[in-house]
Amino acid sequence: MKKFIIQVNGPAYGSTSSYKALQYCQAVIAAGHQIEKVFFYQDGVTNSSSLNCPANDEVNLHQLWLTLANEHNVPLINCVSAALRRGMLSQQDANESNKAQWNVNAPFVMGGLGELVTGIEQADRFVSF
Repeated sequence: MKKFIIQVNGPAYGSTSSYKALQYCQAVIAAGHQIEKVFFYQDGVTNSSSLNCPANDEVNLHQLWLTLANEHNVPLINCVSAALRRGMLSQQDANESNKAQWNVNAPFVMGGLGELVTGIEQADRFVSF
């Protein structure tokens, strides 16, 4: 069994990279391997917004990431700097910034690049989308 770290740089919509990353994660798990964590960076942090509202006939990437995390115990980590720049706030971030609302909820959590580096050191494979 191999351990994978996945980095998602592409936005939830407007690019296929996030959807391809999700499909890759599903294939890795189906092949009997483990996803150590998915790290959302740059525009990839938009996947964490609970306010994404795709049309009924479109793929709901946010919901699919939640399903992956909950069914397979995969940590979903947002780069906190990239997230805050793009308006992706956890409840704690909203409180600290005196904002009335937030749009990032568990199982997505905020983290730093150190978590990515530590994960890469512990993993067998690092794949970026």
